[in-house]
Amino acid sequence: MTATAPKGPVPAWRWGLWYALLGAAIVVFYALLTPLWLGLRAIAWLAEFRARRSA
Repeated sequence: MTATAPKGPVPAWRWGLWYALLGAAIVVFYALLTPLWLGLRAIAWLAEFRARRSA
């Protein structure tokens, strides 16, 4: 096994990029995908409700 040299500190621009990407991912998930998923579930629930009512 070989020993690795200790790494230096992470540059500030990489932390900024990381948090910007994380913030964008949170916005995409909570602001776009969650309402889409809830809408699809509501449509499925409504279709099932109507199918049970007509049967």
